[in-house]
Amino acid sequence: MSGAVEVGIIMGSRSDWETMRHAAETLEALGVAHECKVVSAHRTPQRLYDYATSAAGRGLKVIIAGAGGAAHLPGMAASMTRLPVLGVPVESKALKGMDSLLSIVQMPGGIPVGTLAIGKPGAINAGLLAASILATHDDALAQRLDAWRARQTDAVAETVED
Repeated sequence: MSGAVEVGIIMGSRSDWETMRHAAETLEALGVAHECKVVSAHRTPQRLYDYATSAAGRGLKVIIAGAGGAAHLPGMAASMTRLPVLGVPVESKALKGMDSLLSIVQMPGGIPVGTLAIGKPGAINAGLLAASILATHDDALAQRLDAWRARQTDAVAETVED
């Protein structure tokens, strides 16, 4: 992976890494430079403010924000930057991630957050969606993304038997 960091992956706590690592792994597989940080909307609000308000100026193009429970991180980040923010609901113990999903998806009009599925599938798709956004202006990445999709298609069996 080379080049300037274009995607920021943030999460509310270190325990969210088990989910969010799948976004990072997807970006790594596609050769997209990214950074990963713990930024809690509730416990480190100044860190969140500093991260979100400086993101565009530091060259980031997309932010992937994973959060569980009340899940304010994606929305708060989106309120402080013009960059696209992709929200990944992290599965919670109490409500299996439904609380996280609803907290992220129910943003008021005017502060958009692209919301993905709960857990690992959402993190993978957030990585792919971030790459798709970047690929609109990066032909080499577009080719890598096309190859990813072709490999995925080729991996699907045509029959139920070997």
